[in-house]
Amino acid sequence: MSLEIEAAEYAFLSILSIAVSISYSFLSVIRLVQQFLKENNLLRSLAVLQEETNISLNTVDNAEAFKADILHGRWDAVLKTLSTIAVPAKKLIDLYEQIVLELIELRELVAARSLLRQTDPMHVLKEIYPDRYLHLETLLGKSHVSSSEMYPNGVTKEKRRKAVSQSLDAEIAVVAPSRLLALLGQSIKWQTLQGMIQPDAAFDLFKGVSPAAHAEDDTPPSIAVSTIKFPKKQYAEVATFSPNGNYFVTGTIDGLIEVWNYITGKLRKDLPYQAAGNIMLMESAVLSLTFSRDSELLASGSQDGKIKIWKVHTGQCIKRFPLAHSQGITSLYFNNDSTQLLSASFDGVVKLSGCVLCDAFVKIHGLKSGKTLREFRGHASFVNRAVFSTDMSRVISGSSDGTVKIWDAKSADCLVTLALHNGKLAPLGVQSCTVTSILLTPKDPDHIIVSNESSIVYMISIKGKIIKTMKLEAETPTDFITAAVSQNGEFVYCAGEDGKIYAFGTEGAALVSHFEVGDFDSMPIIRLKLH
Repeated sequence: MSLEIEAAEYAFLSILSIAVSISYSFLSVIRLVQQFLKENNLLRSLAVLQEETNISLNTVDNAEAFKADILHGRWDAVLKTLSTIAVPAKKLIDLYEQIVLELIELRELVAARSLLRQTDPMHVLKEIYPDRYLHLETLLGKSHVSSSEMYPNGVTKEKRRKAVSQSLDAEIAVVAPSRLLALLGQSIKWQTLQGMIQPDAAFDLFKGVSPAAHAEDDTPPSIAVSTIKFPKKQYAEVATFSPNGNYFVTGTIDGLIEVWNYITGKLRKDLPYQAAGNIMLMESAVLSLTFSRDSELLASGSQDGKIKIWKVHTGQCIKRFPLAHSQGITSLYFNNDSTQLLSASFDGVVKLSGCVLCDAFVKIHGLKSGKTLREFRGHASFVNRAVFSTDMSRVISGSSDGTVKIWDAKSADCLVTLALHNGKLAPLGVQSCTVTSILLTPKDPDHIIVSNESSIVYMISIKGKIIKTMKLEAETPTDFITAAVSQNGEFVYCAGEDGKIYAFGTEGAALVSHFEVGDFDSMPIIRLKLH
């Protein structure tokens, strides 16, 4: 019952908004709710709603059964049915008059007297048709009444019942049961087909959203929920969750971009374009993916330097950057209002006569103009990751040259360059490990997590100072390939070259757990992404 009541509340608000925007009858909306209340025996609520709106339900579950009740004189059932129906006074008078006559005929005089003297229709009869009322009182006082006295002028009881039935039939309508829940189900089905609701996920009917994860759920995982298997010679280069958790997307070596149900490990066939076999596609291997903050847009970058912007729930490509970079896109990141896209790539590295010349750079692209708005030049090797700061004032990039650079997002000036080595800031020129991950922390917008190809993870400030380090203490520590931050920023997860995931607490910077992931020998870890 509680689920149905919650559904009624949600549907009432939803249908009411539809009524305003599409000019549906307000009366129909009220009657949908009234039917739900009646079917669930919430009769007091039904009465209050009818009184406040002056709208009556006027429906019966079965019109033929209602007519049969009248024709066979089952008046208790008839009166119960009419208790939620607004009937004109004249028709009620005819009905109650017939009931009183039949009670007198059956010599149920107490019931007949009570109905005649204590019901509203009979009071109206007395005022408007005093002769008819007096006739009933006279019959009630006689010890014996003939049929001709009760039904004069050749009218029979059966003809009177038929006349009452035809009269009341015009006041009622037959409606399929549970119309409110049926409409609610259709609404949810449509939202599911549009990708707005995940098929197997919990859904809050009243709020219209999937419940958010609770803070207490921000704990290291202990079991594998599902495994997604790709065909032979195909594998994922990148995978990501949408911020709202409705989508889990992979990009593969052959250019496919697919949306999955991460609980079942199955392809999302509730998305019409995937059900029809129309998969989002790049012309070469997909190396990077990122979602907009509202989870509506997905950006994909490929091996050939192209970028595409997609509407995830329709699979439509709404923007292309065919010349974004000359080489593979290593990183993508939307700004807060999804008007700009930050990209990094393998650009800028050229081999000439045995020497390596490099001026690798990061770009900001305008989604409306389709043009490059700014370039950030200065890294001496591939840029593996670039992100906007939380307030959009800075760009933070990490490179295979072992440095992290913090840039002014408007002027593209490099404000800070730092090399992280053995848990400390190293002098520039000292060879540092390749930077693999740059991560913002949900708990503090001024703190940044940096991982490189070592056994140490760094938390630095937006000004370039080391706040703390998280180090894997072991006799032969493994180097980290990539990293991710948990939803609430309580943990940093690092993927090691040994095929294990290591979880560090951000408060104490200590290792709190670790676990193995699949068959590492045949399927090495290349990327981590949390939701």
